[in-house]
Amino acid sequence: MIDSNLLKTTDYQALAEFRYQIRRFLRFSEDAARQAGLEPQHHQLMLAVKGAGGNSGPRIAYLAERLQLQHHSVVELVDRLAQRGLIQKNRGADDQREVHVKLTPQGERLLKHLTLHHREELRTTAPALVSALKKVTSATRGSRRIHGARPAMAAAPKRSGSR
Repeated sequence: MIDSNLLKTTDYQALAEFRYQIRRFLRFSEDAARQAGLEPQHHQLMLAVKGAGGNSGPRIAYLAERLQLQHHSVVELVDRLAQRGLIQKNRGADDQREVHVKLTPQGERLLKHLTLHHREELRTTAPALVSALKKVTSATRGSRRIHGARPAMAAAPKRSGSR
């Protein structure tokens, strides 16, 4: 448990800067996705599919966890991308109830374009993001009352299907 008396103005400043740097990158990512004709969640879903690897493609449950969305919300996203020809759905070989998702060649090309654009942006913004992360983590280490203990949280926020 963190002793709130140990928090300093610099702790708040470090966290504020870190969240600002994350938000700047996320804003860039959202804008890049829209310019490519995708909603940001569609881009994130495609990236999660490609990032999962494997021959059969990830299952919906895996994607729901990666996107922090409800199962039914991911099904809707998958259906929209499948209608656009960017991903394909396949039933599981062993269990027909399972749905595996893979990028189509068109989806691969679009994701490659966006990923190259993101990589270039990260080359520019990474130093500020890394610096902010170092500041917030060094501030956190100094604020812990019990060494090695993580701060206690009241309850994890519920995942919303409308993210």
